[in-house]
Amino acid sequence: MIEVILLERIERLGHMGQVVKVRPGFARNFLLPQNKALRATKANLELFEKQRAELEARNAAERSKAEALAGKLDSLKLVIIRQASESGHLFGSVSARDVSDAAVAAGHKLDRTQVQIDAPIKTLGLFQVKVKLHPEVIIKVTVNVARTQEEALVQAQKGTVVTAEPAEETAAAPTAEAAPAAETAAEGEEAPKAKKPRAKKAS
Repeated sequence: MIEVILLERIERLGHMGQVVKVRPGFARNFLLPQNKALRATKANLELFEKQRAELEARNAAERSKAEALAGKLDSLKLVIIRQASESGHLFGSVSARDVSDAAVAAGHKLDRTQVQIDAPIKTLGLFQVKVKLHPEVIIKVTVNVARTQEEALVQAQKGTVVTAEPAEETAAAPTAEAAPAAETAAEGEEAPKAKKPRAKKAS
């Protein structure tokens, strides 16, 4: 474990200015290269204290912009059209890029890095997806995954997934069961008596 100074709020880790312990790989691959933290050396601690006021003022301004945007996106509902099986399983999955592209198509600027999908979306239906507008401003948008715009409308109204009824299977079922039923009924009836061959008359 190594100690770092957080330069912004990191979910489940800490707030700006906190010194926290993290795994070396997490620091090297994420926090440090993305300027989200500094190694907690004496020099960096002094540097941070000198820049604290400036960093906090910048963070407050960015948070205000994010909060204003959150007000516009808070009730956002996005529709994503995908091919799927009759049971509702997608031929693929919905990614963060798909969500950001749908938001842009709806007239909202949203980067894929702001979209946080906790588990892959692999079925039709309505999903709540987190959007991180700022380290301290996270909202949820509704993603409506359907095969057509008509299905998306029905899903939005019903609040549940729309899947095709297995009509062919349902129709075929009675036919498949008819034969055994007929056989059962036949078993209850008396079997027709076989005709005895007539004895030939002696000439």
